[in-house]
Amino acid sequence: MTFMDDMLNNHEQCYRALAAHDARFDGRIFVGCKTTRIYCRPICRVRLPRPENVDFYPSAAAAEAAGFRPCLKCRPELAPGSAVMDAAGQLAHRAALLMEADPLDCSLEEVAAQLGITARHLRRVFEQEYGTSPQQFLQTRRLLLAKNLLTDTKLPVTEVAYAAGFGSIRRFNDSFKSHYRLSPSRFRKDGLRSQAGLPQVPGGGKANRGEASDTITLLLGYRPPLDFAGILGFLAARTIDGVESVCADSYLRAVRLQRDGQVFSGWLAVRPAARRDALAVSVSTSLLPVLSAVLARLRCLFDLDCQPDLIHEHLSSMDNLRPAAGEPGASINILGVRVPGCFDAFEMATRAILGQQVTVKAARTLANRMAVELGEPLRTPFAELTRTFPSAECIAALPEPVADILGPLGVTGTRARAIRALAEALTSGYIELSPAADAPQSMQRLLELPGFGPWTVQYVAMRALHWPDAFPHGDYGVKLALKRLLGSAEHPPPKQILALAEDWRPWRSYATMNLWKSLSSGE
Repeated sequence: MTFMDDMLNNHEQCYRALAAHDARFDGRIFVGCKTTRIYCRPICRVRLPRPENVDFYPSAAAAEAAGFRPCLKCRPELAPGSAVMDAAGQLAHRAALLMEADPLDCSLEEVAAQLGITARHLRRVFEQEYGTSPQQFLQTRRLLLAKNLLTDTKLPVTEVAYAAGFGSIRRFNDSFKSHYRLSPSRFRKDGLRSQAGLPQVPGGGKANRGEASDTITLLLGYRPPLDFAGILGFLAARTIDGVESVCADSYLRAVRLQRDGQVFSGWLAVRPAARRDALAVSVSTSLLPVLSAVLARLRCLFDLDCQPDLIHEHLSSMDNLRPAAGEPGASINILGVRVPGCFDAFEMATRAILGQQVTVKAARTLANRMAVELGEPLRTPFAELTRTFPSAECIAALPEPVADILGPLGVTGTRARAIRALAEALTSGYIELSPAADAPQSMQRLLELPGFGPWTVQYVAMRALHWPDAFPHGDYGVKLALKRLLGSAEHPPPKQILALAEDWRPWRSYATMNLWKSLSSGE
């Protein structure tokens, strides 16, 4: 039984978290008020109900299955998710990610097949983790995405219905009335009154009520604190010209996604939302058919489902990494540290290959050349965004020898063949690189590819697989940080590094970020 299982079985503890508006439990418990039949997040600031009038649930779907409708004030659709590490929880978590990324063309049997289990077993582990069935979870995610769009955008209701994964407007209306006992228009009226706090789209047009007709802006919530500036700094050093850009407090990106054989291209911009624990995401309406996938990738990119308090407590031993005679200094274990994920796994993994044994700047130069030579041109409102990075399908279709094409760009033959092998493995389905993948299996298969050593595999696992326990122990930055922190004359040997890191499981990816940050902070 996990900590959250114990927590949910203890009504008194849950009520204390609600009374304290404790953000640590946001997205981990939901409270249903039996007198109003409304469910809220624990951070909700409405009048506190009496203890006997509330029940607690492990997910929004479980609360809705019990007959509660979402609060219009705290907005459960903005609650962050959770990273799960136990075996059964991982299966349910991966299934949830698959359903959230594609709620329209998703069936229980297909999800179970992708996970390599039976639909019956999936229903069992899902009920155990989320307190409801996969079908109810999927329906709730569709409804909450629709509620988000109704509240934060002026999209026509028909477009909202299809973007949220409903096959028809009639089904959409019936679902709202049966689940929430309210019409979709009610959420729109309430939403228009709360849109004023959302920021402008970087580079010009207004968000929401004043937004351009080809742009929508909505919110993605997280548990504070979030070092957004730190994530932007990490991404800025690795941006690919024309494909992405970091400017001021915003991240801009060109997007090209495929769905059912159709290609959807557009752009997005992300920046903090004022006075909210959320990011404001502006998206071109050309991406509406793949909106769920876009939002899922952004949650990974900015690690929005991180549980900072849990990770910070677990990594507390990192502050012992100092020479015995050393002076005390700033904490190495940073509260709110995040692991930047990726938006495009093939693009990120290709950059990792190009970055083997060269500087970050050199790898970026090579990636820029690949984007210019092989990427697709794209028109956007931003001068910084002009193209998309070549897809795995594009690289897999290049004639052999691939070194003759990538070589003139400065890519060595070994790395060219590694990039081609990765593209073929992804397009054939032999390897999956996403947070919903079986991480240990994907890591093992990556090791089988030419040009993939332990460092590359662990780094890709950190960012593309969003695996919290990845640890590139051979990384130069990791070794240099530990050398400084331990007061050693030389880099510590691999065995010592791995032994130290045992205490950091299962959050070694976050420990790695702490070590890298210690270098820039002067530790």
